[in-house]
Amino acid sequence: MTSVAWFSLAVCIVVVAVSLDVARGWRRIGELRDTPAGVPGAAPAVSIVVAALNEADTIGPALRSLLAIDYPHLEVIVVNDRSTDGTGDIIDAIAREAPGLRVIRVASLPAGWLGKNHALQRGAQAAQGEYLLFTDADAVFAPSAVARAVGYCQEHRVDHLTLLFDLVARPPLLRMLVVSFAAGFMARFRPWKVRESRRHHVGVGGFNLVRRSAYFTAGGHAAMPLAVLDDMMLGKLMKRHGFRQDLLFGSDMVRIEWYPDTPGLVRGLEKNIFAGFDYRLSQLAAVTVLVLATRVWPWLALFLADGIALALNAATVLAGLLLYVDLLRARGWRLGCLVFAPLVPLVELFIWWRGSMLTLLRGGVEWRGTRYPLRALRAAHAADGEIR
Repeated sequence: MTSVAWFSLAVCIVVVAVSLDVARGWRRIGELRDTPAGVPGAAPAVSIVVAALNEADTIGPALRSLLAIDYPHLEVIVVNDRSTDGTGDIIDAIAREAPGLRVIRVASLPAGWLGKNHALQRGAQAAQGEYLLFTDADAVFAPSAVARAVGYCQEHRVDHLTLLFDLVARPPLLRMLVVSFAAGFMARFRPWKVRESRRHHVGVGGFNLVRRSAYFTAGGHAAMPLAVLDDMMLGKLMKRHGFRQDLLFGSDMVRIEWYPDTPGLVRGLEKNIFAGFDYRLSQLAAVTVLVLATRVWPWLALFLADGIALALNAATVLAGLLLYVDLLRARGWRLGCLVFAPLVPLVELFIWWRGSMLTLLRGGVEWRGTRYPLRALRAAHAADGEIR
């Protein structure tokens, strides 16, 4: 065989192996909706903590869904973190309708903190519940979600439960990007292993339910004040301290419209992208080469290769498409989205390089009116990296 054929064979083996691993793995993840809504024994108190900074478009429906949750001992805390839009007015109006809603107002951000992390820590410190549920200001909950989640934690002795919730995406390209991100997330973190492996960890910002005692024993968000990827770091922190962790699908239980369109996704990921590569261009470059080899080359080879190399790359493309079909069907999305499959890796590379270059050129992350210097973020990330 030629060198191109040998290279294509290696790529095919890798893609097929990863695709099969993800396809088998996600089926091992349970569904929260399959857990009974009743809590065994006395229901422990739960405090829901929401951080909101300029969330006027989403905070209303999110808070109303939290206040409609069917749970006997529930406390809802919203932290208005320096909002300059209509967020504060919406929160105050809802608080007048629901006097039980606790509102914490943050006027300034202390040095050495990321805004969201500081807001969540403030909310946790004010909370009274035995369980703390950290969620986002755009998450809409089903009434039974908390009872099912607490019941699952009680039955399985879980200290930290996180959910892969329903992501609302409407444009076909955005749907393909969501599916691709999901496949990449599962291939990298293998979340079905978190319940049994000490090496695997996970956290998803829209739903992190943590036993209060475990959270404060591990140091809470104060242990990772500048962690941009705060949800994953919370999962890592829990595992470092030996606490039991699990992950479920949150189908029909929690819904978030991540971004309305692809340009919104591109802009919205500016804050997080470079952190995902440990703030290192070398790691970004290495992953770029991997993507070009495994996800771009096979498509190009359909037009450039022949013989056995063509057949091998056709098999690689087919393996990737079958995984996409599997994940699209799981979400109930139309297979017509597959027309964008060849573009997805190129869009992802653009998102990665754009976000990373902006962080480097700006010398830090600028997010919702606050600038976080790159030097401080790198130092904090290096310290967070010691959490194993």
